[in-house]
Amino acid sequence: MQALVYDGEVLQLREDYPRPVPPPGEALVRVRLAGICNTDLEIVRGYMGFRGVLGHEFVGTVEEAEDRSLIGQRVVGEINAYCGECPTCRAGRPTHCPHRTTLGIWGRDGAFAEYLTLPVRNLHTVPDAISDEEAVFTEPLAAALEILEQVHLRPTDRVVVLGDGKLGLLVAQVLALMGCDLLAVGRHREKLAILARRGIPTLLEAEAEGLAADVVVECTGRPEGFAAARRILRPRGMLVLKSTYHGGVEADLTGLVVDEITLVGSRCGPFPPALRLLQRGLVDVQPLISAVYPLDRGMEAFARAAEPGVLKVLLQVG
Repeated sequence: MQALVYDGEVLQLREDYPRPVPPPGEALVRVRLAGICNTDLEIVRGYMGFRGVLGHEFVGTVEEAEDRSLIGQRVVGEINAYCGECPTCRAGRPTHCPHRTTLGIWGRDGAFAEYLTLPVRNLHTVPDAISDEEAVFTEPLAAALEILEQVHLRPTDRVVVLGDGKLGLLVAQVLALMGCDLLAVGRHREKLAILARRGIPTLLEAEAEGLAADVVVECTGRPEGFAAARRILRPRGMLVLKSTYHGGVEADLTGLVVDEITLVGSRCGPFPPALRLLQRGLVDVQPLISAVYPLDRGMEAFARAAEPGVLKVLLQVG
């Protein structure tokens, strides 16, 4: 099959990559549409040391499954394939299973290919009212919703979403539904305008001097984003970290102690509410699509996704 493969040094389009065979309990999914995210860009810079087919945001059609009722269904999939048997899984933390593989990120080929496999329990059927272009945002939208699983936001909280990239724009739309005192801060007027059109207050990062917040959600995707978020945060505030990047971060840990800052790492989230938000039109993802490329132009698509100011680049597969 055709696949976009990273070998640890070079990203290349393969025309002869082996088509996966689903093991027991897994389904074979023909990919329809997949999204390039910042994690994919960081992997080709060395993040996680991954080798194989990239990609973890997708919508596809089930072609093989032990449960025949799934065949032909349009699905999205949670990216962590867990064992379900270890103490971590039994404690209700399957996304932290020490034996897990992660689609296109760790130990499992991903979605930038004609086919992928995932456990059936990871799959969620996509309602007819949701287009492929909307469904492909389910995984990052679920990641935005994970914040609400971890943090109790009060209506009086001053909340700042720092970063106007793909994830930051989704996070801001999700948090706006909570009624908190929300502000989105970024570097690009045209990106912030997407939120402003939905009535969400915005501010350019260069104009944020003196800004103070109870909660900051760091979505910049840049190592220096941590320090920027820290400058905004009030004592006893909460810093939610959503960015992943290759390389270290310099941090004043003593300052965290003195100001009694709460740090929350946040990544994968719940798919059913993400699908409900898309089905009900409560989150608008269409303005986040910058370009769509066929899979055989995947190298060009990756280059476009890495350009400054570009939002979501999609790969049309099926």
